[in-house]
Amino acid sequence: MTADVRIEQIERSLHIIMNRPERKNAITMAMYATMADAIEAAEKNEDVRNIVLRGEGGVFTAGNDLVDFKNKPPRGENSPVARFMQGLFNFSKPAIACVQGDAVGIGTTMLLHCDLVYVGESAKLQMPFSSLGLSPEFASSYILPRIMGHVQAAELLLLGEPFNGAKAKELGLANQVIADAELLELVLKQAAKLSAQPPAALRNTKKLMRAPRKEACVEVMADETVVFGEGLAGKEFTEAVTSFFEKRKPDFSSFN
Repeated sequence: MTADVRIEQIERSLHIIMNRPERKNAITMAMYATMADAIEAAEKNEDVRNIVLRGEGGVFTAGNDLVDFKNKPPRGENSPVARFMQGLFNFSKPAIACVQGDAVGIGTTMLLHCDLVYVGESAKLQMPFSSLGLSPEFASSYILPRIMGHVQAAELLLLGEPFNGAKAKELGLANQVIADAELLELVLKQAAKLSAQPPAALRNTKKLMRAPRKEACVEVMADETVVFGEGLAGKEFTEAVTSFFEKRKPDFSSFN
């Protein structure tokens, strides 16, 4: 458990709140472990009908904490990162995302595994994996082209530039864009609606909707994990992280 993640049950919804606003909710291994535990508990708890993922301090998450990630790279199926991904990927009940401010890296790719995604007007999504010398994760290399087409997905993944909530909705990544001040109220309302629905029917509907792509996603995530791990050990990631902390632009001009 870590204080950087707060777990709250509001009626029959379990809220998993990234609570490290001083670091824009950058996710550490300890945070991944706590969130994975919370998702596992929510799966087993009959009093929980759905989960809500959100961030404290007007930010969803700036993505992985680079120092923590460099010092404790995820390895194996039992790593905190893998447990979180598998937990959310296999979660049988509805998952809702409440997004405002930065949603970087896994802050965007985890939305692909939520069933309802609501974003505030301040939301700024980004998948800068390539810019960090890494490759996409969480089956995003498979899911994104099938949601929006190859060229749109390539623009997001190859250039890694930020995009706003309106663009996310246009591309099929979000249900609705709303003023930040009204976002949580909307999410609470939608979560209450889901909680009032027949629970088995919702689980079966979600299972049927995701079944056609589940096997492919499992295979792709396995491949992504291998390539991502190679990237973590590579010189491009080292240069990207070093330049970040030295407050300069990375130089990949001599790399092949």
